[in-house]
Formats: sequence, structure tokens, C-alpha cells
Amino acid sequence: MTQRLATYFHIHLVSDSTGETLNALARAVCARFENVLPIEHIYALVRSQRQLERALADIETAPGVVIHTIVDEKLRTSLEEGCRTLDMPCFPALDPLVSSLSRYLGANITSRVGAQHALDTDYFNRMDALNYAIGHDDGQGGQDLEQADVVLVGVSRTSKTPTCIYLAHRGVRAANVPLVPHRPPPEALFNLKRALVVGLIVNPDRLLQIRKNRLLNLKEIRESTYTDPEAVRQEIIAARRLFERNDWPVIDVTRRSVEETAAAVLNILHEGHGLVVEGPR
Repeated sequence: MTQRLATYFHIHLVSDSTGETLNALARAVCARFENVLPIEHIYALVRSQRQLERALADIETAPGVVIHTIVDEKLRTSLEEGCRTLDMPCFPALDPLVSSLSRYLGANITSRVGAQHALDTDYFNRMDALNYAIGHDDGQGGQDLEQADVVLVGVSRTSKTPTCIYLAHRGVRAANVPLVPHRPPPEALFNLKRALVVGLIVNPDRLLQIRKNRLLNLKEIRESTYTDPEAVRQEIIAARRLFERNDWPVIDVTRRSVEETAAAVLNILHEGHGLVVEGPR
């Protein structure tokens, strides 16, 4: 069967804030289409007519789809009229959901720009969680694990660090502890009263592939137990036994993205009970 060639198209994302929400939304939508690859043009912090005109000039040179989250009515009108003149589709990304929620709540819609990025308590909690994750990455921070909300434990290359960083952006203080062959985990890990400890496991064949690719990227060619198939299997077996002995919930990250692993951790944290979360089928 002949494989269909990918379709490229320009997508212009215009935001009066950081653009993170719009960018994530656009990528999620585009991911629903096979063999469709967007060429992203991002215009963040568009809060003046001059900035908008510069964006419209760029849009004119690369025709495509325009998606925006502009709150200011005057700027919205200018953008939408400009797109009509250029004969380009222009979509207000959040309007349908915001309008529906407004009707349900019977509440007025705020016109404050960047309302979700206010320097409030949640913002500072996220920054604190991020600092904690960085300071307690890969076993750093010594015995200071009791302040964590979550401690991720696993062998090397089970996505512990990126999962902790992702959780930190959700306001969760996450530390991670590596399992190193012939080296016991820190004693503090077994005496935690408040923090949730979660074990991460992975299919040995998949782990072997990840480690070999890492060494290739590092141009490391020396033989070691790090990529020895039997040694890798024994690492996974030892990790499973450790998790079972301590009754720690376990997540299989074999076919999970970092976002999916973090979501599984949050589910366990909210539900408050131990379980094994299998990888996506």
C-alpha cells in the first residue's frame, strides 16, 4: 500500500499572554490528524495594535490557519477583520468552552489578560515545587525527602527526572531516587510518613534500547553492565521485588509519555491507595 505523503500547513497562534495554553491546544488538535504536520508561527504577548499589525503582516506572507486567545475586544476585532481581508480562517480557541461554562455558572467572563498566569499563591507554589524537584533530582538532597509530596523510585532511564519536572509545574513537590545495582537506596526512603513513594518500571527490552541509544548519543562504546541484557533484566527484577516488599504503587512506563506517567502519579496521589498502573496497550 502506498504511504500517503505528509501534508504541511501554516498555523498562526496569536495570544495576548504567554501562548502556552494556545500552543498546547493547537498541538493536541493537530495530533488528531494523521500525516498532517503544522508549521507553527507563535505570536505571544500581543497587546497593542502595532504588535497585531506585525503579526498580520507575517500571516499574510505565510497563508494558513489563525487561532487566537485575544481577550481585548478591539484587538480581537482587528485580528478577525484582518484575517477576513486576507481570506484566512480565524478561530477564537477558547470561546466555545468559555461561553458554555459561563451559561452553566451564570457568571460573567473576565476581560483581564493572562488571568491564568497571575502571580498568586498557586504560581509561587509551582515555583517552589520546581526548585524542590531540581534540588532533589537523582538522589540529591540527601535524607530530606519528607518534604516531598511524591518520591519516584526506579532504575536508570525510567523518565524519573522529566516526570518530576512535569509534576512540579502542577504544583507537586516531587523528588526522585535512582536504583543503582549493588547500592542500597537511602534509608530515609523507607521511613517516609507523608510522602507517597511510587515505583517506576519498564520492559527490559525497551530499557535496553533506550540505554543503548543514550550511549550512542554520548559516543560511549565501552562494554558495561549498563547495556548487558541479563544485567538489565536483573535490575528490573530487583526493582519489582523492592516495590512489592514495601507495598509501593507501581507504574509501568514502557509505553507511556512523561505526561501520561505524571497523570498516573496524580491519580494515585488523589486516590490515596496502592496499585499497579499498566502501560497503555
